[in-house]
Amino acid sequence: MAVRIVDVTGIDQFQQIPPCADPGFDHRTCDYWEDADRGSKASRSAWLEAEAQPAPARAAAPFNPFAADADDEPIANPFAPAGRSEPAFNPFASDDATPADNPFAPSRPARPSVGIGVPRKLRLLGRGLGVFGSYAKVLLDGDESAAYAQFGPLSAYPRAQRLRELYPQLPDAPLPAVITCVATTAAARQRGLAGTLVEAICDDLAGRGFAAVEAYPERGTRPDATSAATPEFWLDVGFRIAVDDDRYPVVRRDL
Repeated sequence: MAVRIVDVTGIDQFQQIPPCADPGFDHRTCDYWEDADRGSKASRSAWLEAEAQPAPARAAAPFNPFAADADDEPIANPFAPAGRSEPAFNPFASDDATPADNPFAPSRPARPSVGIGVPRKLRLLGRGLGVFGSYAKVLLDGDESAAYAQFGPLSAYPRAQRLRELYPQLPDAPLPAVITCVATTAAARQRGLAGTLVEAICDDLAGRGFAAVEAYPERGTRPDATSAATPEFWLDVGFRIAVDDDRYPVVRRDL
């Protein structure tokens, strides 16, 4: 069966994220790296539901003592152009003004988005689609999801930023991209699939202009309880030990 790798850019790919080997955790509800203070790897079934979108609040119009009552019919303006529901284009408006319809301006392409009313984790993964690109990939072995990884710019993951601040010896420039999570299903282990996924991510990050990538594995814990694998895994896929800490080492690879 052919192995292929897909970017998580919408609900279809999000539903292909494989389950964690330990059922107490769930990649689809994890915000451990996105929330440095209260983030959790725990399985939270409520997070798999689509998030309700609150109605946008409308600002109250300023009080006008000379305006007609709300129940009165609007007064017709014989000088107003017919058939326009939006203000005409004003070339003298400030840059901060709400953009008006300009029939002579080229239309702006819509930025990619994961959509509205999606699960919370998918919304987190879609934050950078319009600028950076995808934040996660899934490796499929035929029709089966076998491995998952989350990555992105350092600025997207506050816990990684906080951990990195513990080690002033790490270079400040160029700032790296990070791979925060990598996991393989129990059935797909010992086949090198996680390494294949990491290689694809490194190639992707190099193409996006990054010069280095870091990961933050954890020592002294169960393999299924850590989201960032072990230092030995990263050494096997071309990383080096940048900070050799007893609990939270840092591994780095130049791209």
